[in-house]
Amino acid sequence: MTLLKKWLPDLLAVLLFAVLAFAYFFPADIEGRILYRHDASAGRGAGQEVAEYMQKTGERSRWTNALFGGMPTYQMAPSYNSTDKLSTMTKIYHLFLPENVWYVFAYLLGFYILLRAFDFRQHLAALGSIVWAFSTYFLIIIAAGHIWKVWALAYLPPMIAGIVLAYRGKYLWGFLLTAIFTAFEINANHVQMTYYYLFIILAMVIAWLVDAIRHKTYVAFAKATGVCVAGAAIGVCINLSNLYHTWQYGQESMRGKSELVKQNSANQTSSGLERDYITQWSYGIDETWTLLVPNTKGGASVPMSESKIAMEKANPTYESIYQQIGQYWGEQPGTSGPVYVGAFVMMLFILGLLIVKGPMKWALLAATILSILLSWGKNFMGFTDFFLDYVPMYAKFRTVASILVIAEFTIPLLAMMALKRLYDEPDAFAKYRKHICISFALTAGFCLLFALMPSLFFDSFISSSEMRALSTLPQEHIAPLTSNLTEMRKAVFTADCWRSFWIIVVGTGALFAMMYGKLKKAYAVGIILVLCLVDLWQVNKRYLNDEMFVPKSEREAPQQMSQTDELILRDKTLDYRVLNLASNTFNENETSYYHKSIGGYHAAKLRRYQELIEQYINPEMQKLMGAVSEAGGDMTQVKGDSICPVLNMLNTRYFIFPLQGGQTVPIQNPYALGNAWFVDQVNYVKNANEEIAQVGKIDLRHEAVADEQFKTQLGESATQDTASVVTIKSYEPNQLTYEVNSGKGGVVVFSEVYYPGWTATVDGEPAELGRVDYVLRALAVKPGKHEVVLSFFPKSVDTTETIAYMAYAVLLLVLAGAAFMAYRRKQK
Repeated sequence: MTLLKKWLPDLLAVLLFAVLAFAYFFPADIEGRILYRHDASAGRGAGQEVAEYMQKTGERSRWTNALFGGMPTYQMAPSYNSTDKLSTMTKIYHLFLPENVWYVFAYLLGFYILLRAFDFRQHLAALGSIVWAFSTYFLIIIAAGHIWKVWALAYLPPMIAGIVLAYRGKYLWGFLLTAIFTAFEINANHVQMTYYYLFIILAMVIAWLVDAIRHKTYVAFAKATGVCVAGAAIGVCINLSNLYHTWQYGQESMRGKSELVKQNSANQTSSGLERDYITQWSYGIDETWTLLVPNTKGGASVPMSESKIAMEKANPTYESIYQQIGQYWGEQPGTSGPVYVGAFVMMLFILGLLIVKGPMKWALLAATILSILLSWGKNFMGFTDFFLDYVPMYAKFRTVASILVIAEFTIPLLAMMALKRLYDEPDAFAKYRKHICISFALTAGFCLLFALMPSLFFDSFISSSEMRALSTLPQEHIAPLTSNLTEMRKAVFTADCWRSFWIIVVGTGALFAMMYGKLKKAYAVGIILVLCLVDLWQVNKRYLNDEMFVPKSEREAPQQMSQTDELILRDKTLDYRVLNLASNTFNENETSYYHKSIGGYHAAKLRRYQELIEQYINPEMQKLMGAVSEAGGDMTQVKGDSICPVLNMLNTRYFIFPLQGGQTVPIQNPYALGNAWFVDQVNYVKNANEEIAQVGKIDLRHEAVADEQFKTQLGESATQDTASVVTIKSYEPNQLTYEVNSGKGGVVVFSEVYYPGWTATVDGEPAELGRVDYVLRALAVKPGKHEVVLSFFPKSVDTTETIAYMAYAVLLLVLAGAAFMAYRRKQK
């Protein structure tokens, strides 16, 4: 009974979180409706070939040919036997709640564990959890389908809770939480979010180090650090299969360093993506005010006509234009919504800067400032360049605006520390009345000024890209249209300014009532909880609401097969590729559901393939569209050998062309080079620039170009005759078998994408593969008839899986030891 009484408030908090999570998604959750957004649906086509292989064999393929000519599945379906156990553990952690519901529940529970680790009372911890979990970005990414990111963010607070417990001297609990939630976190498979939170952890550890130096508690600090390192190591080792192969793939993907030396070398980072690509989504400097006022830049990139407040000011003459202009007027290419942490939360954060003592405050402030400065990206390029050039791994991630997840963690945490101080100290009113007034003035005051004089602080309510578009209109319409648009957007902005102002007024009133003794502390916390929940709930419903949910059958039903798909699939040839010219070729995976696509959608495709797209495939697509249209669809009248040689070498057997009315038609490509062929000559070059340049200069049917590093594997080829034939005999995504016949032997080029880890055998004997034509596999074979097998069964998977199970064993031993020690203490 005593134990139940002790844990009852925590159990009630967990129950509250489940109720809130269900309530947010009501009634979709009880009706079985789901979100089915682009980023979620995109993975469906990409994973279809691998899913079919799993269903047929019961095994996982680490390679798919469904998109981009072929790529590893490490960052598409990162599943391993060892991580299956983690999936079961995470389901238990989130109480087997339905999808979407458990995302919010995990947000809430994770931050609650963190605040309890900081020794917050249960009701304060519940308030802090609601404040953090309903920060708008966390709900917006659910709406966008960024589910790996959702998981990663949900598990980070409890992982940090383990670190907090360790530095508070609770080593066993610190070790267990750090190990378990590090394992959960890495298994979520969003390296970018994990990496960003390492900045928070570093800042906090420095704060504890400063405290240890002040109090000369070096031994305790060393023990805590060791416990955290050990726990993190266990979590890392449990996920070693995923981590190692993600790292390996990263070297070959767009996130790794290009081997090309480009003319605009200043745009290249020493490792990773290019600067303009990394900073494409940069938060505006004045856009940072969305932390306090959500509609500082209008909200999301949805039609202006959907905003009731804006349309009340609209000139009816321009209503058709307002259906095309977005509500968002910032400088990002587009957005699903702002980063808003809550108006009163910002007030408490400022208060925390004034009244919270100790190095932890400065650590949280430093992390907040760092994330804001880095989120500005190209708008603060000197600082961004420093991190791109000198901070390890920073250049491997794009969309720098998302680093605001740091501020979304540190602001609520410091805000709650301020509220805890007011709650715990009996003479808080006398000590902190002035500080509360200052915090109120710095937040509510700015909201009031923005509401009364918006043009004084923001010089434009129309983005530069919108101005360029509007400048194409007749001259007599530009001035009245921009004037009306500005008036509409001012109305949207000032409405939210007043909203934030009154929220801060009410919250501050509750604080003063508590401190004057007019309101019990628990009631005041309850009022603040409801205030913050209603505030954030309302803003989140702008970007994630019931209208966005669809019947579950839409996701589970097979993708509808078009007539074009049916016609192509009549071709029973084992292995060929399809180029869809009727879609956004490199931003969709629908084609991959039924075909092996030249295009696809993935945030980290193979780097060499991306460079081939930029230099050859895109230009060839444009030429092909014109030539085929001019020839009326008759490919015999198209000079395919000269127009699309790279598409031919990739064995692009079919093109899907658009017709009027949204219809499509397949056109067979008679110039495709097939599955494999002998070449008469291999030209060796010294570097990647020469290699990719040569691809466009040689006859790819008879010649190949290779980096000289592969000369040992490939040697010299020989002039071939018509008797030299390569035939594919069997196909699986991770294993292909060929019959090779040649009187002279030589070099065989396969129309398959090269990647380290592919192995070859000739008549059962190992042989070394080389890379030719920038992206393809090649193999030297002797004269005669041979069976060639290309396989992708990475041995590294077995090694990393063994280490993972050893880490499980260590974790279980520690858990068993902890249970035994607890039992012995109880017996005594």
